[in-house]
Amino acid sequence: MLAKGIMHDTVGRFPKPNDPNAEAAPRTRTATPDLAQRPRRNRKAEWSRRLVRENHVTASDLIWPLFLIEGERHREPIGAMPGVERLSVDEAVGEAERAASLGVPAIALFPYTDPMLRDARGSEAQNPENLVCRALRAIKRAVPEIGLMSDVALDPYTSHGHDGLLDGAEVINDATVDVLVRQALLHAQAGADMVAPSDMMDGRVGAIRKALDAAGRTDVQIVAYAAKYASAFYGPFRDAIGTNAVLVGDKRTYQMDPSNTDEALLEAGLDLAEGADMLIVKPGMPYLDVLWRVKEAFQRPTIAYQVSGEYAMIEAAAQNGWIDHDRAMMESLTAFKRAGADAVITYYAATVAEKLKKG
Repeated sequence: MLAKGIMHDTVGRFPKPNDPNAEAAPRTRTATPDLAQRPRRNRKAEWSRRLVRENHVTASDLIWPLFLIEGERHREPIGAMPGVERLSVDEAVGEAERAASLGVPAIALFPYTDPMLRDARGSEAQNPENLVCRALRAIKRAVPEIGLMSDVALDPYTSHGHDGLLDGAEVINDATVDVLVRQALLHAQAGADMVAPSDMMDGRVGAIRKALDAAGRTDVQIVAYAAKYASAFYGPFRDAIGTNAVLVGDKRTYQMDPSNTDEALLEAGLDLAEGADMLIVKPGMPYLDVLWRVKEAFQRPTIAYQVSGEYAMIEAAAQNGWIDHDRAMMESLTAFKRAGADAVITYYAATVAEKLKKG
């Protein structure tokens, strides 16, 4: 059978390239026979493509990660993430106001902790006056209508860069969970609407839910990093929070093996049973199959995290003129929606919301 739309010659063969007789003896051509179905009709014009479009990215789909740093009226560029900066608390308040004005429903906060405040036990994570707690209070006062998500993990606070406490070279689970519970309670008290444990310790969602409920904070949502892989795509993020230079070893004993998908369903199921309200799949683009499986299996709010490495690749390729920046940006976000994401954590959130607002 001939491919759709291909013209063929009357003797039933395709013209050969470099045929010396092609010009001298052009062949009579006929159109492909009539077809009952011509899908291209629905793609013929922009209005028609919009009319039949199956998936749409809106500002309401986006969560904007912001990096925090000490100081006042201070912004610090992140070399590995062009266009992304570390922000002092007052600057973060301004960006939260901007996000709300653009219709972005939530922001996620990640701190760059002064190296002098980091220790092996991540003690600064339990300080009610730490950078994240101060930012949560300031943003909640100034922009009460925006959702605030806080990262619950110890890596920004530890001198060794791991998400938990160490016993020798081993990240110990249960003692880490005890600290994460206290961290989550501090964030809730400071104004977090959603606490997001990203550590991948066993049992942490249930322990946090129990503690929040006992403290009368049944309203605080738990957004669990249910399927967080030991990925090579986190490098720029670790630069942003200052852990690349200090990380001892790797995180493969607690983050997931990139080869596995069944394990993601196990992890997501456990987190839901322990009280998670939403699930995160991280990274995003290299794990669209995992995102699809998690959404299909549980039909619960599922979020894709378009991580720093994904962002950096688009930016670098666009800066070199290898791809169209805006088209690649929008196509990547559409892919998450198509794979089942209810929302996307993305460094492009404000950029995309502005683009959509302008039409």
